[in-house]
Amino acid sequence: MRPGSRVLLDAHNCYPYHGKWSDRIERALGTRVPLAIEQDLFWYTDKQSGKSWSMLSHGKPVSGNEPTLRTYFFERIRPIVEKALRDGNQGDWPLVTLNLDFKSNEPEHHADVWALLGEYESWLCTAERVEDSHQVMPLLVRPLWVLTGDSDAQEITFHHLVPVGQRLRVFGAVHVRGDDPAVPPETMVWERASNYRRWWNNPWRVVEKGGQRKAKDWTKEDMQRLRLLVDHAHALGLWIRFYTLNGYGPAESQGWDEDYNFGSKERVLLRWRAALEAGVDFVATDQYEAFASAKAARLTP
Repeated sequence: MRPGSRVLLDAHNCYPYHGKWSDRIERALGTRVPLAIEQDLFWYTDKQSGKSWSMLSHGKPVSGNEPTLRTYFFERIRPIVEKALRDGNQGDWPLVTLNLDFKSNEPEHHADVWALLGEYESWLCTAERVEDSHQVMPLLVRPLWVLTGDSDAQEITFHHLVPVGQRLRVFGAVHVRGDDPAVPPETMVWERASNYRRWWNNPWRVVEKGGQRKAKDWTKEDMQRLRLLVDHAHALGLWIRFYTLNGYGPAESQGWDEDYNFGSKERVLLRWRAALEAGVDFVATDQYEAFASAKAARLTP
């Protein structure tokens, strides 16, 4: 398990929106493992009872009826993980990379998710917590790997408060300076992976100025920029992700953010193929099946 060893579909915002599109996780898993799945988390407090809990949501407005990470994600993948644990690692673990996008960063929210991860720790890729955070300890590879963002508040719960000698259950992203194609990769990320911070998350505008909506024709210079970013990440021992690469017409949207739309399948296919060629570890898209098909076509002799 190392950066640059495989390119995975990262199923962006893979949860229902306001009761719609509840089949997103089925669509994602239907493309077959291994893959990554993103889940957005929001800390909700019921005004009547005063009870709070973590739910899957992009943020307000919320109803209180949104699914939870336990019910929508963990229990859905239980058969996959339990079968994998029975069969043993066939060289494709982790089968699922869970990307947690916290939309609210309350300490109690982090603590709640940490406790939930503890219930499923036998499924998780973990690493020993050591005194020196720059000492990157080997991962105990299991079927599920959990990633989170670059928040320092998250690092407190998920790393600093974990006693030395115990296991890290979730791994953060590195801090980044600049999000423009003119910024050299060495300026954007300047430190190697640490024991906790093991990946680099990027909006597409670091490759093409202005992002998806302002992207012009794909050029060899764009490809060179993408390769430089990927190669720099891997040289630092980091996995790298780019979000969110979509291309569709108005009638095809399923609640997707227009800011991520290149405008056509032909235009996004060029970027998907470039990401596959460059060795991007996680390619985030809402078009799960189309990306999986593009990846399969590239791998077919």
